Amino acid sequence: MFETYSVGSLPRPRWVKDLIENRKSGSITPDEFDSVLDNAIPSAIKLQECAGLDFVSDGEWRRESYIKVFSDSVYGFKSDLHVEESGVPVSKLPYPAVVDKIKSRIPIADKEALFLKQHTNRNTIVAIPSAYTIGRRMWIEEHSKKAYQTREEFISDCIPILRDEIALLEQIGVDSIQLDDPWLALLVDPSYRQRENIVNIENEIELSINSINSIVEKASIPISVHLCHAHFNRKHGTKGSYEPIMQALNAINANRFALELATPDAGTIKVLKEFPPDKTLGLGVVDHTNPEIETPEQILNRTLAAMEYVSPENITLNTDCGFSPSSQNPMDLDEAYLKLKAMCMGAEMLRNKYA
Repeated sequence: MFETYSVGSLPRPRWVKDLIENRKSGSITPDEFDSVLDNAIPSAIKLQECAGLDFVSDGEWRRESYIKVFSDSVYGFKSDLHVEESGVPVSKLPYPAVVDKIKSRIPIADKEALFLKQHTNRNTIVAIPSAYTIGRRMWIEEHSKKAYQTREEFISDCIPILRDEIALLEQIGVDSIQLDDPWLALLVDPSYRQRENIVNIENEIELSINSINSIVEKASIPISVHLCHAHFNRKHGTKGSYEPIMQALNAINANRFALELATPDAGTIKVLKEFPPDKTLGLGVVDHTNPEIETPEQILNRTLAAMEYVSPENITLNTDCGFSPSSQNPMDLDEAYLKLKAMCMGAEMLRNKYA
């Protein structure tokens, strides 16, 4: 009861960020990069253990971002492209764009998972991006249409790669897999839909549902889906209650949904009155956009508020999001530790009260 989870990333120390940039520039080889990180990542794992987490990750320090880990592992992408107007580059794209038919090059997270299993006795969780979020971020019409006429075609080709990755992670012995699908949550914000020229939200929701269900159709271990408003530099890209997508959770074949709910940008806890009673809630109780360290009592009270709508047996606790889904996100590692420790202390208070 009230198990505590990592949502994935921990803040990367400055020198780890520099190593990632050096790997990108080619000034160090991938093997040299991994050799250094092999000595560093045990400390990221130990931080989570010392904080008291029940499910730990490797901190995702090997990744440049939660989503580029896909394009880094798959043929068919090109980086450093620009949005163009009348044939003139006007802004650099933040992520690689698909420019050719995709094909798996290397596994996405097997190295992370193997290393994690070798360095902890705790339950393990590994995150990979969802096909829908990959499609929304990496299919750029002006660059991608020659390879894939539609975003839907591109998403369809992402699915078997992700399905195979889940099978591999199961073989390695990972205890839980998290699918990151923030772009499903972004749909709740009308301003986002307007920017992206999304006219029919139901079609987008169905695309996310169907892609997740296809990815996990052969999975035999617990699957979490993480939903959030996407953040960088302590700011969210969108705002709004999950209400427009809550019914979709009934149709997604996942065991657990990790929802960002500590931040006021995600609306109120009342939205949980529509949470599926047969699913496990990953309750976001730590606000990563706020540098103030939560107290265990705050964690307790946020959970009690959720228990008005969700049975305590179906509640687990997590941070709202990974602390650093992009390697350049500014956050202090000690801050992350203290927030995780407060969450775990709050969980222990809840267990003493309700177990």
